[in-house]
Amino acid sequence: MRAVRWLGLVSIAVTTACTGAIDQGPSGATRIGASTVPSGEVRRLSQAELDNALRDLLGDDTRPASRMIVTDRYTPFDNDTTTQRASETLIVGLEALAEDVGRRAIATPESRARVVPCTPSGPGDEACYRQFLGGLLRSAFRREVTAVDIDAYLPLLAFATEDNAFVDNDFYTAVDLAIRAVLQDPEFLHRIERGDPSDQPGALALDDQEIATRMAFLLWGTLPDGPLLDDAAAGRLVDPGSRRAVAQRMLLDGRARDQLHRFHAMWLGYRTIPHDAALATAFGTETAALIDRVVFEEPQSYLNVFTMDETWVNAMLADQYGLVHPSGAEWGWVPYGATGRGGILSHGSVLSAFSKFTDTSPTQRGLLVRRRLMCEDPGRPPPTVNVDVPPGTGTDAVCKTDRYAVHREIASCATCHAQIDPIGFGLERFDVGGRYREHDDGHPECAIDGVGHMPTGEPFSGPGELGRLVVDGGYVEECVVEQWLTFAVGRPLAAADTRSMGRMVTEFAADDHSFFELMLDYVESDRFGLIAEEP
Repeated sequence: MRAVRWLGLVSIAVTTACTGAIDQGPSGATRIGASTVPSGEVRRLSQAELDNALRDLLGDDTRPASRMIVTDRYTPFDNDTTTQRASETLIVGLEALAEDVGRRAIATPESRARVVPCTPSGPGDEACYRQFLGGLLRSAFRREVTAVDIDAYLPLLAFATEDNAFVDNDFYTAVDLAIRAVLQDPEFLHRIERGDPSDQPGALALDDQEIATRMAFLLWGTLPDGPLLDDAAAGRLVDPGSRRAVAQRMLLDGRARDQLHRFHAMWLGYRTIPHDAALATAFGTETAALIDRVVFEEPQSYLNVFTMDETWVNAMLADQYGLVHPSGAEWGWVPYGATGRGGILSHGSVLSAFSKFTDTSPTQRGLLVRRRLMCEDPGRPPPTVNVDVPPGTGTDAVCKTDRYAVHREIASCATCHAQIDPIGFGLERFDVGGRYREHDDGHPECAIDGVGHMPTGEPFSGPGELGRLVVDGGYVEECVVEQWLTFAVGRPLAAADTRSMGRMVTEFAADDHSFFELMLDYVESDRFGLIAEEP
């Protein structure tokens, strides 16, 4: 029973840490769970980061966080600290997750071998238990651990040897309990950046281990691995030049591609695709191939993501888009030709992302362009407007152009919709699945002219021309840097961030808009190793 109470205290510590009411220890340090950490900037792991961490820490690839804890709010990214709130639902979910993961970690000889690097000589093998704890705590807490850290968990070994009606007498019972405790420890669940005084006014300098964690979660979306922790222990990450070399190595890891795919899926809104599994998977494969080609495989200007004149398809997608089949392979690059398509805005992933009322929405697609590609906010609907009612409801209008004309008849709506809807109508000839059409779905009498207008008045027709306009207008060049930096810092940009963003845009252009170099330049920059000093 003492194990249950011990884990309960850890859960209470988690609750306390999430609400910010944490007891202060000596020298301003904060005692949470089994860990003592200084006060500083704190970011809770997102649902996806937690799943990735459990995969890399324990070999658990079942994505339990996605099943068992509350979903993050996307703004559009899932790591926005301003939206992270503690709740009883979150705490209960984390406790259930820890129990589930711990139980499955010791369920089979194979799973045990993944988490325990030694063979215990018996239930009370303290040397083996210490070895297990040393590896687990170092990876989970992203730092070098001490004997004090390990000693805090040693009382759990007693439950492997004493008679207890509540716990099996087995070495792996203690392993299970330690895993549960660690997974509920705020030092695992949060990224805690304390910083030390620096030579830059108003800024604190991160240490090597804090930088390693920042690099890992930005470039991989997960914990630092052993080599990265070794780099931190050797003092190689404080120096910008050596940090860049480490980042280059990290970007060759497949997790870097997965992370960049996630960034784009959140940024451009296609993290969930409203189609059957086969089509949604195909859309995702197409979009990932374009990002990989431009950033990793054939490094080139990132702006080509929006203007590429060919795409990666199989026969199913080729038929979906009305393109030729790839020759001699299941998947291949095929030209868009004179279809009006071009770049990522032609992909079914993006075209399906901003649909509404089971059809395309010129308003939602216009918002995609204004907010996500131009980084402009045309405004929010008045609180009295019910945005869940299809435009034109209550009128005799049938065709979409007539139904959306209602926006222009309401004074409080007209100004904003005049900046949004004309963009969306330029994509209307491509339906929610990326198929070409010439009239409204189910209404052949409602012809679609497919002509849209940018806020500057420039006309365009289709995603190919739109992609060219947002590139030539300089919108994407600045907006992608703003979106990447927002994702990196995990919150809306502050004044100091926007000054840094200006330098990053200049560097991005100087590097021929290489996204690979953008990532390296940011990690190498002095600002990457700093946090703002609290007043």
